Parts: sequence; structure tokens; C-alpha cells
Amino acid sequence: MKKRIEILRSLCFTGILLISICKVQAQHETNYTIQSTIIYRFTKYIDWPANKKSGDFIIGIVGDSPLYDDLKNFLNNKTVGNQKIVVTKMTAAMSYVNCHIVFVSEEESGNLKKIASVTAGAPVLIITEYNGLAHKGACINFITLNDRLKIEINKKNVEQRNLHIASELLDLAIIIN
Repeated sequence: MKKRIEILRSLCFTGILLISICKVQAQHETNYTIQSTIIYRFTKYIDWPANKKSGDFIIGIVGDSPLYDDLKNFLNNKTVGNQKIVVTKMTAAMSYVNCHIVFVSEEESGNLKKIASVTAGAPVLIITEYNGLAHKGACINFITLNDRLKIEINKKNVEQRNLHIASELLDLAIIIN
């Protein structure tokens, strides 16, 4: 029965992700509603260590991104396990280490190396949205390829943060090593 539920969950995720990864109208015109849905789905296929499974599930947004409002609206009253999801805007003075997910907007991508360094070894999933950032410290990067929204996953970056990622998610991504 458990195996059947896992297969059904996997099929649902795959269907939602395939529907969500649709054509993007232009390289810099990103549909943050789709990204919000996908980020929420990531929480179902990435496992954080036991010490991060209590308290609030914190998603930090670095930069002034429309994703902040879309995530706040989409994630209203949603949880990760028993944890209430809290979306917060991050500033340079805030501690990224307390977050489960840190989304670095395109405008703040120049700060990615600093954010990756500050959170090195901590179970913080760094998500970005600009070409090449999966090679520069991001765990997951949204890119536009052939007018379609795709995800890149840097497995090494994910594993160095003591996070475990489901094979179903890896199967849908471009893997960066």
C-alpha cells in the first residue's frame, strides 16, 4: 500500500511539473505563479534533516522579486509535514542559515557566492533563476531553454548541505555536476 501511494504521489508530481514547465514568453519574463507551485512541490521531494523538521518551515526571498507575493498567496495555510510555511523577505543582515529554502532573485544573483558561503554545510536549499548559477553555488536553478521553463539541479551542492533529493525529481531535471 505504501509503495502504491509513493507511485501515485510520484505520478501526480510528474504531471504537475510537466504541466507547470510551460512556454515562457520571453527570456526575462518569468511566471512566478508556476515557480511558486514548483517550489512547493520541491518540499515534497527533498528531505531535510530531523533537526529542521520542527518549528516553522522558512522560505527566504533575497531581492525584490514578484515571487514573494506569489509564494505568500499560494502557500497561505499550506504546510510541510507539521510545519507551517513562512515566506519572508531577506536582507543582507539576516541569517540565511535559519531558512529551509533561500530563493535568490536574478537581481541579487551577484550575492550568490556569499550566500552559498554563509550557508555552507547548513541544510539550506538555495534556488536561483539565472543561467549558470547551478555552477556557482545554487542547488536548484530555474532556466529558460527553448522557450520553456526548466530546472537544473546541482546534486553535489544539494548533498553538501545534508539534503536528500528524490530520484523522481532528479529524473525531471537537468543534472549539473
